[in-house]
Amino acid sequence: MSEDLTKQWLTEIQSLKQQIAQLQAEQVTTRESADKWRKLYNTEAEQRRTDSQLFRQTVASLKAEIQKLQGIEDATLPDSDTVTAIEQEVAQLSSTQELKTKLTLALKERDRLLQALKTEQDKHSQTRQSLTTALGDAIDGLKRQKTVNSEQ
Repeated sequence: MSEDLTKQWLTEIQSLKQQIAQLQAEQVTTRESADKWRKLYNTEAEQRRTDSQLFRQTVASLKAEIQKLQGIEDATLPDSDTVTAIEQEVAQLSSTQELKTKLTLALKERDRLLQALKTEQDKHSQTRQSLTTALGDAIDGLKRQKTVNSEQ
C-alpha cells in the first residue's frame, strides 16, 4: 500500500514538474511577446512624436511664410488699386487646383526674383571690390610717382 502511495506521489510530483515547466515556457513566450509588442509600440510612438514635431515645424514655417507674405504685401503694395486687383483675381479662381497653380507660379516668380537680386548683389560686391582695388592701385601709383619726383 505504501508503495502504491509512493508511486502515486511520485507521479503527482512528476506531473506538477511538467506543469511548472510548461507554465515557465509559456511565461517566457508571453514575456518575449510582450517585449516584442512593447518595442513595436515604442517605435510607433517615437515615429508619431517625430511626425508631430515635423508637422509643428511645418505649421510654424507656413505661419511665418504667411506673415512674411502679408508683411511684404503691406510693405510693397500700399496702392489700394493693386490690392483690389489681386483680390479680384484670387476671387475669380474657382478651385483649389487653380489656386495651387497660381501660388506655384507666384512662388516660382519669387524664387526667380530672389535669384536675380542675389546675382545683382554679387555683381555689386564685385564692382565695389574692383573699384576699391583700382583706387588702391591709383593711390599706390601716385605715391610712387611722388617718391620718384621728390628723389629727382
